[in-house]
Amino acid sequence: MRHRQLGTGDPTAAAIGFGTLALVGGYGAVDGETAQATVRHALDLGVTLLDTADFYAGGEIERLVGRAVAGRREDALIATRGGAVFTGAARPTAFDCSPERLRRACEASLRRLDVDHIDLYYLARVDPAVPVEESVGGLAELVAAGKIRWIGLSEVSAEQLRRAHRVHPVTALESEYSLWERGIENEILPAARELGVGLVAHSPLGRGFLAGGLGSAHDLVPGDFRRRQERFADERLRRDRRRLATAEGIAAAHGLSLAQLSLAWLLARGEDIVPIPGTRTAAHLAENAAAADAVLDPDEAEQLSAVLMG
Repeated sequence: MRHRQLGTGDPTAAAIGFGTLALVGGYGAVDGETAQATVRHALDLGVTLLDTADFYAGGEIERLVGRAVAGRREDALIATRGGAVFTGAARPTAFDCSPERLRRACEASLRRLDVDHIDLYYLARVDPAVPVEESVGGLAELVAAGKIRWIGLSEVSAEQLRRAHRVHPVTALESEYSLWERGIENEILPAARELGVGLVAHSPLGRGFLAGGLGSAHDLVPGDFRRRQERFADERLRRDRRRLATAEGIAAAHGLSLAQLSLAWLLARGEDIVPIPGTRTAAHLAENAAAADAVLDPDEAEQLSAVLMG
């Protein structure tokens, strides 16, 4: 698989990464053995960036990733987050991004992952009670100590990214970006490019919408977290689903699935972007990885850009 550079002079990653959020169970049940096999299959396909978080399933997904990469550490670029406060729950209840708390969180992640260093360590969010400069200063100490190699930020504003970057170079910004969610295009993505910060695009398939299988909220199983999101309300979902007809035509012309076309569109937005689609199945994992070889001409890319706008 083709590789891309994350940040100026920093690590390279396969063009398609793997987000492990789907393994938490929010999209439906998945057993640990299958989840671990899915992570290993990602490595087999040449995927390198494995993206997780210390609060996914209360830390259990980090343990799963650690077991999956055992004996194959050199094949993986492991990314995780620190700063969330959780007590065994799947999702954080608060954030504490003080340097001391980040140090403890990093050490706990190292134990769960069973590795001697974390490649890319994200600040999970900016803590309103702690200046971002102070938090990033704490992460810089972890770099100096050899516990992490590169610093990332998650879901920050352009201003926060610039402030953080002045303290220590930021390698990657993780934000939601897809055909269906374009909020970073006006300020945040330009700031990242100005600073030489790579973009890790989470939810690149619109949390499943851009895979083409959702026509209404009734398609979501009980307990699916998307039922609580406004964008998955029936009226909007049906409207946007109709708008995908143009994209489906382009996908068919290229012999691609809608999901592959959506990932190809993201890759065409810049060589500094690495999408991290998540999935629970080996078949969808292989489908996503194959999107790295798809090529769109500029006219098609622009046509797609207009599909879901407005």
